[in-house]
Amino acid sequence: MQQTIGIIGAGHIGQTVARHLVKAGHKVILSNQRGADALQSLVAELGQNARAGSVQDAAQAEIVLLSLPWSQIPSITGIADWNGKVVIDATNHFISYAPDFKVEDLGTKASSEVVAALLPGAKVVKAFNTIFYKTLAEDPRVAGGNRVLFVSANDAAAKTQVSRLIESIGFSPVDLGDLATGSKLQQAKGPLATLNLVKL
Repeated sequence: MQQTIGIIGAGHIGQTVARHLVKAGHKVILSNQRGADALQSLVAELGQNARAGSVQDAAQAEIVLLSLPWSQIPSITGIADWNGKVVIDATNHFISYAPDFKVEDLGTKASSEVVAALLPGAKVVKAFNTIFYKTLAEDPRVAGGNRVLFVSANDAAAKTQVSRLIESIGFSPVDLGDLATGSKLQQAKGPLATLNLVKL
């Protein structure tokens, strides 16, 4: 079933997921902080199933993928009514990158729990953040199997919806449970971060 996915943040992960989605026949609305004009060449390359929009436009889609920098997440709190919206959290809580890759100290909270608190009522599903983007960009069908993407969420229906979306683009979802448990395994510096598995 064709769906429309709004992508907030058009960096490596946002672009990579967009390519898989349009290849599978889904529609995407790409957005970033610089505005739609900055994305015109990218959407032209992606084809007719992709369009550029504002962050507000992307937030109105059936499913919203967050792939923006951690520091920018608070800026999207008030741009939409998040209540009931399925939001895929593909962010990592980095506060600095190469060479040290430091993460913010969140205490006992998982990073996706922090995201969920900033988007009241959203059905947050953690996914797409564990694989290096160059690996994520490769064919998900490999060695007779499908590359694994982990999913965690507190809402079972939202997790099922995102899992089906993941299957539609050729990956194999693996359910890790709720955000407090599963997303801690997935998030930056977690034991599953950067792990590249194939389900046969």
